[in-house]
Amino acid sequence: MSNITKLEFKTLELNGSNYLNWQFDAKLHLKAKNLGDAIKAENDMSSQDKASALIFLRHHIHDDLKNEYMTEEDPLGLWQSLKDRYDHQKLVILPGARNEWVNLRFQDFKTVAEYNSSLFNIIARLRLCGEEVTEAQMIENTLSIFHAQNVLLQQQYREPAFQSTLTF
Repeated sequence: MSNITKLEFKTLELNGSNYLNWQFDAKLHLKAKNLGDAIKAENDMSSQDKASALIFLRHHIHDDLKNEYMTEEDPLGLWQSLKDRYDHQKLVILPGARNEWVNLRFQDFKTVAEYNSSLFNIIARLRLCGEEVTEAQMIENTLSIFHAQNVLLQQQYREPAFQSTLTF
């Protein structure tokens, strides 16, 4: 029988390919339900709240993972087990995101909207992996993508010392 209740966000895939997004979504939803402390060490939550958090987490993982972690009776234990299993995704995603950040070029996109979408997608992945990207770095990266013939244009945009991200 399939899941009858509606999912608040995508379930954690068996291969862990969506672990970082899943982890972020799960944390936010647990906090919204006042169950965020259930996945923190040394919490003093009631057994009923812990059970609710465990049910919520199990509801949002792949069926094979449910079977594998069937004996886990503590939400913190399940959270830590999944983290131990899939947290290496940061090590896989981070180098690719850094490479895309360094090699991002405006001329590779047909429209400004496509460029902006790609820019913020890369920044989101960097931040999910714990890499801090400041507004100044985003501005500098955007200005540095100008073609070499447009050095004057780069200088004109750098002079006002913008404080927030440029969107064309």
